[in-house]
Amino acid sequence: MTTRNVGQPFVRRDGRAKVTGEARYSYEVAVPDAVYGVLVTSGIAKGRIVEIDTSAAEREAGVLAVISHKNALRLPGEPHLEGPDRVVQALQDDRIRYSNQPIAVAVADTFERAVHAAMLVRVNAEVAAHTVRVEDELHNAFPHKIMAGGKLQEPDESHGDVAAGLVAGAARVEEAYETPFETHNPLEPHATVASWSGDRLTVYDASQWVFAVKKKLAKGFGIPPENVRVVTKFVGGAFGCKGSAWSHVVIAALAAKQVARPVKLALSRHQMFGPVGGRPRTRQKVAVAAQRDGKLTAIRHETVSPTSRFDVFVEASALQARHLYASPNIESRHRIVRLDIGTPTFMRAPGESSGSFALESAMDELAHRLEMDPLALRLASYAEKDPADGKPFSSKSLRACYQEGARRFGWEKRPRTPRSQTRSGQFVGMGMATAMYPANFAPAQALARMLPDGSAQVESGTIDLGTGAYTVFAQIAADELGLPFEKVRFDLGDSDMPEAPIAAGSMTAASVGSAVLVASRALRDRLIRTAIVDSASPLHGLAPIEIRAEDGRLVATSGKSDSYVELIRRAGGKPIEERGKTAPGDEREKFSMHGFGAHFAEVLVDPDLGTVHVSRMVGVFATGRILNARTARSQFLGGMVWGIGMALHEHSVFDEKLGRIMTRDLSDYHVAVNADVGSIEPLFLEEEDAHVDPAGVKGAGELGLCGAAAAIANAVFNATGKRIRELPITPDKLL
Repeated sequence: MTTRNVGQPFVRRDGRAKVTGEARYSYEVAVPDAVYGVLVTSGIAKGRIVEIDTSAAEREAGVLAVISHKNALRLPGEPHLEGPDRVVQALQDDRIRYSNQPIAVAVADTFERAVHAAMLVRVNAEVAAHTVRVEDELHNAFPHKIMAGGKLQEPDESHGDVAAGLVAGAARVEEAYETPFETHNPLEPHATVASWSGDRLTVYDASQWVFAVKKKLAKGFGIPPENVRVVTKFVGGAFGCKGSAWSHVVIAALAAKQVARPVKLALSRHQMFGPVGGRPRTRQKVAVAAQRDGKLTAIRHETVSPTSRFDVFVEASALQARHLYASPNIESRHRIVRLDIGTPTFMRAPGESSGSFALESAMDELAHRLEMDPLALRLASYAEKDPADGKPFSSKSLRACYQEGARRFGWEKRPRTPRSQTRSGQFVGMGMATAMYPANFAPAQALARMLPDGSAQVESGTIDLGTGAYTVFAQIAADELGLPFEKVRFDLGDSDMPEAPIAAGSMTAASVGSAVLVASRALRDRLIRTAIVDSASPLHGLAPIEIRAEDGRLVATSGKSDSYVELIRRAGGKPIEERGKTAPGDEREKFSMHGFGAHFAEVLVDPDLGTVHVSRMVGVFATGRILNARTARSQFLGGMVWGIGMALHEHSVFDEKLGRIMTRDLSDYHVAVNADVGSIEPLFLEEEDAHVDPAGVKGAGELGLCGAAAAIANAVFNATGKRIRELPITPDKLL
C-alpha cells in the first residue's frame, strides 16, 4: 500500500481551535455550579504549623470554606503511586517540608473572592533548621536506582580500568561542571477542576497522563478506579511538570467533596515554583582522555543532584557517558542528596540535557588540548555498537548528521583559535555538540472505528501537549485504512478511552502511533474479511492478499472494488471497530535504541558588556520515521530554542537563608524570547528502523535539546577563550 499521508506537513488539527479560542483548556471547561479554590502556601522552608487563623477569611462574603489540616477530610488511602509519580501534601498534617508548600485552600463563589480569602489566612509556624544547599549535604550523598528508558537502571556502571585509561591518554581533561535549578514555565499553569456525583469523581486536569491521575485519586480516596474519570483535551505546555498529579490535584478533589460543589483550582505563576517540581541542580565531574589521534582511552562521569526529604528523584545526568562514545574504559556514577525543597521532577530531556552539557563541554576541552577539530575528535571515537553492552544499534545515522550539519553550517570556517574573528566589534565563535536520546517505547492501546459515512474515528487516552498528536495519529490511521486525511478524526485525553502511557520521554509517537497502526490495520483486515464473506460484495470469495485499501474503498488486484459506505450499509449500518495493543518485545533486548543528532552554533560576544547572542544554529537529527514534517520540525525547533534558554538564561535562584525560590515569575525567571533567537535551522534525516517499534518512530521532542546548551557554551569558548563550566552563561562570568 502506498503511503500518502504519513510524512506530509499537514497543519495541526488543533491549531485553529487554539488561535480562535475555541479550544477549552482544563480550567476553562464549563462545569455547572462550580466554585473556585485558591491555595495558601507556606512562607517557610521547614517546620510545623502552630496555628492557622481562618476566621477573617471565613467571614467574607461568598466564602464557602477555608480548608487546612485542622478541618480537612481524612484521606482513607495514601495516594502515592509507583513510577514517575510524586508524594504529595494534601492538608493531612501540620508539617511544612518546603517553601511554597500548599497548607490551605480557600473556596469561594468567585475567583476574586477566593483570592481575597486566601490572602486573609494567617499562619503561625514553628521554624526548623533547613538547607537548600547541595554542598551542605554532600557528606550524606547516596546512590539510588534510576528510572530511565522505561526500566530501573543501576546508578553506577563501569567497564575496563578508567584510572589506567586516564593515565594512558596523550591528553586528558578532568573538570567540574554545574547546571542550576530550572523551573517549568508552560504558558498554562497547573489547573484542576474536580466534580463529585456520589462516590464518582470527574476531573479535568492539566495533565500529561490521565491514567496516573485516575489511579492516584482512586487510591487516595479509597474508591474503585472505574469511579474516576479524568479528561484533558488541551494542554498549554507541560515539559514534564504535568507528568505527575501534584498536591493541588488531590486538594481540588478533596475540597470539592468537602463543599459538595465542583471546584476549580489553578496555580498562580508564583505557585509554579516549588510545589510542582523542576529540573534539579547538578554538580558533575567529567574526566576524559584520548590518544593523539583522538581515540578515547577513558571516560568518567560522576554527578550529584538533590531530591526532597520525603521523596526520591534522580537526575540521570551520567547515563549518556555509557552509550555515546567508544572507549575501552567507561565509568558513570549517580548520587543524590536530600534537601528541604519540593521534589524535583522530569524536565524536557531530564538527565540527558544537563549531562550532555558536561560531557560535550569536556569533549570540546579535550579537542582543544589535542589541538584537534572537535568534530574530528568525535568521529575518532564514533561508537559502531553500544559501548555499555556491545549491542548493535537498531539504527544510527549520527555520522550522516555530523556531515550534513557541518556542511549546512559551514563548519570549515570555524575560527581555529579563540578571539581571532570579529564581526561588528564582537567576537565570533562556533561550537558543536552531539545529541543523543533513548528511543523509548511503552505499552499502549487504541481503538479504530469505521463509521457508516465512510469516515473513521480513532481513539486513545493519550495527551497532545502541543506536539501534534491530534494530527499525526490521524495520518497513520488514514494510510492504514486507505482514507484521505480529512476523513479520519483522532480523539484523545480521556481515561475512558483505551489506555496510553504518559506523554513524556519522547515516546508518545512511537507508543501510541504503533497502537493506532495496529488498531487501524486490524480494522482494515476485518473490513476485508467482511467483504470476502458478503455474497453481495464485488470482492466476495477473493483472498485477502488480493485486496488493498485505497480512497475509501477496498480494491482488488483485478480492479473490482467495494466502498466502505456500501460495505457497512449491507452489514447492518452500524460502525465497525477494532482495538489494537502494542508493547515492547524481545527486540529491546537485542538492540540499543537511540535517536541521534548534531548541533552547530555560532555566537557573537560583546567584549565590553559580556553579552552573548546566538546568531545561528543548525541541528541535524535522525529519529526513525518522520510522521509529519511540519510537527517534527516544530519539535526540533522548540528544543533548540530551549537550548538557548538553558545556556544563557534559565536559573531558579534560592535565597538560602529563607530556603525559598526568589525568581518566582517571568520577569525574574528568564527564558529565551524572540530577541534572543537568531537563525535556527532544524533538519532531519529519515531512517528505516525495523526494530525500534511497529511504527518505526523515534521521539523528537527532547532530542533537539540534548547537546544544544553545550554547543553554545563551546561556541562561547571559541569566541572568547573563556571556558564557562557553570550554566547559565551570564555577562558576569565572561567579564
